[in-house]
Amino acid sequence: MRELERLSELEALQGEEIGVGEWMEVTQHQIDLFADATGDHQWIHVDPERAAKGPFGATIAHGFLTLSLLPKLVESTLRVADVKMGVNYGLNRVRFTSPVPAGSMLRARTRLLKYEPLEVASGYGAQVTTEVTIEMKGADRPACVAESIGRRYA
Repeated sequence: MRELERLSELEALQGEEIGVGEWMEVTQHQIDLFADATGDHQWIHVDPERAAKGPFGATIAHGFLTLSLLPKLVESTLRVADVKMGVNYGLNRVRFTSPVPAGSMLRARTRLLKYEPLEVASGYGAQVTTEVTIEMKGADRPACVAESIGRRYA
């Protein structure tokens, strides 16, 4: 994990890889809970017996579950001491490049694309655009690549 003292230090890192996160397992329990939360109970996600005979040989995480893990996966890539809070602002581009079988280990690799200072009522802030590659242990291709926009406030 990369550690910075001040949010403004990010500006000099535009175009660079800013961190690689810790591995996290995607469990069948998480997949089932996501299916319950979204109402998407397609067999490829929630029926291990049927999915074992399907195209991926096992149940797979919903693409949007993988995407929803982005904040958790990214939090172990970078720590900025003076940041008090952050919010998701949006996504420019998302691609699900490989299925994520239950039990897979994922981590985030982040690259800072853009740093834009923000005017705020108190303190200061920045809008940061990052390319997040969600890697899957043992796989040749990433599970997901997303261009994520967040706002950070110090």
